[in-house]
Amino acid sequence: MTKKGALLVNLGSPDSTDPKDVKKYLDEFLMDPRVIDVPYWLRSFIVRGIVLNTRPKKSAEAYSKIWWEEGSPLIVLSERLRDKVDDHTGIPIALAMRYGSMTIKKGLQELKEKGVTEVLIVPLYPQFAMATTETIMVLAEELRQEFFPEMTFDSLPAFYNKPEYIEVLSKSIAEKLEGLDYEHLLFSYHGVPERHIKKRDITKSHCKIDGQCCITHSPAHKFCYRHQCYEVTRLVGEKLQLKEGTFSTSFQSRLGFDPWLQPYTDRTIEKLGLTGINKMAIVTPAFVSDCLETLEEIAMEGEEIFHEVGGKEFTTIPCLNDREDWVRVLSGWIDRWAIVEVETAIA
Repeated sequence: MTKKGALLVNLGSPDSTDPKDVKKYLDEFLMDPRVIDVPYWLRSFIVRGIVLNTRPKKSAEAYSKIWWEEGSPLIVLSERLRDKVDDHTGIPIALAMRYGSMTIKKGLQELKEKGVTEVLIVPLYPQFAMATTETIMVLAEELRQEFFPEMTFDSLPAFYNKPEYIEVLSKSIAEKLEGLDYEHLLFSYHGVPERHIKKRDITKSHCKIDGQCCITHSPAHKFCYRHQCYEVTRLVGEKLQLKEGTFSTSFQSRLGFDPWLQPYTDRTIEKLGLTGINKMAIVTPAFVSDCLETLEEIAMEGEEIFHEVGGKEFTTIPCLNDREDWVRVLSGWIDRWAIVEVETAIA
């Protein structure tokens, strides 16, 4: 007899705001070959020779600004989501982080101790990217082969275009904007290097990042982060009947000097303020849980940039976090997977 369970996986967080903990976390994160995808010697030089000598202190200060009494907001919100999903589903649910002390290995061990042999891995990212979904699945498979050979894995595909996800995301935006006389809504997604897009082009020819490839149908879109981000913006825009010119897409959190997806969020916020936009709102649909990138980089730094160039009102829309409608959607996907798998086995 097999027993099914699901493992929710998010990005991760340092254990504390101490620079030593932040340095340890950044080392694991940035040394991932799917995050900084250059040869090991060069990655080590960049990360351990340069970045980790300066960034941990600055990042620790940023984490200190958003840290909750219960701990890291990302961890706390993910735990709340796990608990609610566990209450709504009929199979065991565990939570893990790709980086940090809440490891995927621990999450799988928790499920194993509950008798689980078939695991649905749920990357908590709406869009596919090699630095998010792919690195989770690669590590999970390595762990399965070494420590959990009795287990089998399935994974929840990117859900950026699922109607129920778009419905919940659109509703969360509409609720926050209700009664606000905003002039522009910015959809800000986490950035990735342009080379990541081209590396995951399964056609080896479609992704040119030229303004047309993302709106021209192609099998490449299954693994194209850029297309999937723009598609979320388009679908939400249609759902909320947003007028052309009142919303746009940008990308945040770039690192290093290589070309990253553009337009950049910080420069877009600055441009909006300089061109006379006085009231703007911003949503971050690459994340389902609020974290450093939403609470500090956007809600604090982004607002500061907007005010510096003359903007007046800056509204940040929370991530889905543990909203009841989002919990129901995620729980439904998990239960449907479990039911289909059982029915298939019976047949």
